[in-house]
Amino acid sequence: MRAAREEVQVDFDYSDDQKFLKDEARKFLAARCPSSVVRGVLDDPAKSYDAGLWRAVAEQGWLGAAIPEAHGGLGLGRVELCAIAEELGRAVAPIPFASTVYVLAEAVMAHGIEAQKAAILPRIAAGELIGCLAISEGPGVITPSALQAKVEGGKLTGVKIPVTDGDAADMALVLASEGGRPGLFLVDLRVGGVKVDTLESLDPTRGVARLTFDGAVADRLGEAGQGFALAQAILDRAAVLLAFEQLGGADRCLEMAREYALGRYAFGRVIAGYQAIKHKLADMYVKNEVARSNAYYAAWALNVDAPELPTAAAAARIAASDAFWFASKESVQVHGGMGFTWDVDCHLYYRRSRQLSLVAGSPKLWKERLVSELEKKNAA
Repeated sequence: MRAAREEVQVDFDYSDDQKFLKDEARKFLAARCPSSVVRGVLDDPAKSYDAGLWRAVAEQGWLGAAIPEAHGGLGLGRVELCAIAEELGRAVAPIPFASTVYVLAEAVMAHGIEAQKAAILPRIAAGELIGCLAISEGPGVITPSALQAKVEGGKLTGVKIPVTDGDAADMALVLASEGGRPGLFLVDLRVGGVKVDTLESLDPTRGVARLTFDGAVADRLGEAGQGFALAQAILDRAAVLLAFEQLGGADRCLEMAREYALGRYAFGRVIAGYQAIKHKLADMYVKNEVARSNAYYAAWALNVDAPELPTAAAAARIAASDAFWFASKESVQVHGGMGFTWDVDCHLYYRRSRQLSLVAGSPKLWKERLVSELEKKNAA
């Protein structure tokens, strides 16, 4: 006999305080992260992120927004972090925020022992430590039997490629085999036994690297043999926050396209009056709103650690990836020939849409994840 489930109404929107935080974040980024800052990183091969913006973001307390006050953070909820993520996406901020906050900080808070939390979280909140996630070992889906990176006697050997923000990171969260079982390990990249090679990518404002480990000290995170389960749980949490970055970028692409269409004349009338342009803008809006509804639901699931989180995270990830890619390419089309030029900002968003769609697993993998979760639910 099944017990009746109490019906609960949930308001899937930001509170007034969260809206205020979001508005202030937008103002701050408009002043500190115009497109010239993004282009400064894009045009300089020696840069993989903007150090000045990173320090300014740390001073705002954003790096520690969800970190408990006992560990130097602000102790806010995950919804507040989602609001910040959305604004970072609008600005295509060239900083390793996602790898550090969505991945490393969340992983340590959820699965770290007290000593690990005390050693890592205050440094993240202060902007003194940059993180990265090192799972992939090349093309193809990684499986427990295919893991080549190994930990023996607390020392890590192997290669991880590609690693987003690996060229800027101080610490990596590495998936490796230990005694024939997968585990997650914290590895300090600034000590011996690590070689970092910067790689070329479509979006140089988010650096990518090959990490080669040769006897690097590895500190296990979580239980032994649980590496894949822990990695998936961490990616579920990161997927929600990445979805908000993608949503912010998609919204900005729509705004840019609309503004250009209202100011551009062809044959004596603004191009926004032509049906073909109207349809493009309408399609962008619809996809953005679908992504928004999925992202808001996932934010609720993340904030309360609901059992629906894996399903909600996958749905948000899929919808947001689709919305940002579509909006970025359609914005180029609305801008016409200008949209393909270096001087117009469209390519900054197209680059970032491609980068974010792959950084935590491709949409195809998340579709498989969604189907798997729905099958589990239906079987239950």
